[in-house]
Amino acid sequence: MERYANRSGNSPITYYQKEEDKVIVWFKGNSKAYTYSYRKAGKNHVETMKTLARNGLGLSANITRNVKFDYD
Repeated sequence: MERYANRSGNSPITYYQKEEDKVIVWFKGNSKAYTYSYRKAGKNHVETMKTLARNGLGLSANITRNVKFDYD
């Protein structure tokens, strides 16, 4: 698990974890982790999320626009 850099300063994401076929995301005020996998969210979306997580910018907006309810 890695701390999300939150370069915009207003992201609700606190931590993330990248795995081969998924990204796990933790949000402020919520102890539940959300897992976005190739199976549910799709490979292209998950790979984009990995890049955004690493960059610390745009991950929350991307989740909202593309995979909001596609978590396992």
